[in-house]
Amino acid sequence: MQRSKKLFAMLGASAALALALFSTSRAQAPQPIEDELVLITPVAKTLTDPALADFAKYAKERWNVTVKTSALAAGTPVAYGQIVEWKGRPNADIFWGGESALFDKLAEQGLLAKLDLPKAVADSIPDSIGKPKPIALKDPKGYWIGTVLEPYGIVYHPRLYQRLGLPPPKDRDDLLNPKLKGNVAQCAPTRSSSSHATYEVVLQRDGDDKGWEFLRHLGGNTGMFTARSRDVPSVVAKGEFAAGFAVPSYMAFEDRLAGFDLMFVAPKTAWITPEPMAILAGAGHPKAARAFVEYLLSERGQKVAMERGVFPITPKYKVQGAPGSTAEKAVEFTGGIRSYFDADVNNIYDDDVAQKRYEAVNEKYRKEIESVAEELKKKY
Repeated sequence: MQRSKKLFAMLGASAALALALFSTSRAQAPQPIEDELVLITPVAKTLTDPALADFAKYAKERWNVTVKTSALAAGTPVAYGQIVEWKGRPNADIFWGGESALFDKLAEQGLLAKLDLPKAVADSIPDSIGKPKPIALKDPKGYWIGTVLEPYGIVYHPRLYQRLGLPPPKDRDDLLNPKLKGNVAQCAPTRSSSSHATYEVVLQRDGDDKGWEFLRHLGGNTGMFTARSRDVPSVVAKGEFAAGFAVPSYMAFEDRLAGFDLMFVAPKTAWITPEPMAILAGAGHPKAARAFVEYLLSERGQKVAMERGVFPITPKYKVQGAPGSTAEKAVEFTGGIRSYFDADVNNIYDDDVAQKRYEAVNEKYRKEIESVAEELKKKY
């Protein structure tokens, strides 16, 4: 009898210990992802806000984790500088958008973490798009990957163009028309990386002499230099100016959705950015960051992005929706394009050339165009 009591006592103690260990392991089991995610990005809120909001829903549905999301808005050069200043102890988890060369520089400094995406996800993104100079869509070393395709092109006001007796613009050269004198809005490359890339395309297309003459002539037709590139489509949408350089998702498409008479066209040699994304080394929420990258590259994430006027990063998807949907309005706004993988992308932009003379181009533009804008108006 005594032996039985001891046996039952031992069994009971073992069961209690097992239950305690099980409970402890459950309590200590890490969450599948962290409950916070912070971006630093030049990408417009019109794209980042809906993407972050839907990711939060996705995280709740998949892992039952409530993720607090936020984005630090910063122009590309400012964001890059801030990440360098953080020195591997960042106040953000992800860097999203801008020029891929800056991502390469961050990786060289050990400030980016390897993405380590599932092979199927990484393989769904082609290595590049366009010719004769292919545009890289992902880093072969695995530190960054493209998220959407976004052309740098021209926005114009159709009714104002009609009043001026002009056909819709098709290429940058059309903005030199004498009837557009004082009717062009632009943002200087010193304030915008998208403007810088746009003008680099002109310089690389035409060569320095002819290219700078184009930019001076364009300065003569310019009625306003805006403080930010996103202000260009706003003033064109209101009919204050007839045309200007812009990026679809940077307020331009939102102005169109708001009912303004505004259209977008991509020039023949438009620079197309893949809006790179990378996880910062030392990020406080690396699992949430990786989950967001995977989400954005999924069909669900791409659909959210495509409804904001940008294009899929993979040939698997196309911008499409029901008649009258936001997606179909985006197709109309951008000239009927549903995927840049279905188009002949003629890219002449050489990123290495652009980066080597980045500051030199900005300084020359400041001296020969921005600071003498009134003189250029008289000359041209």
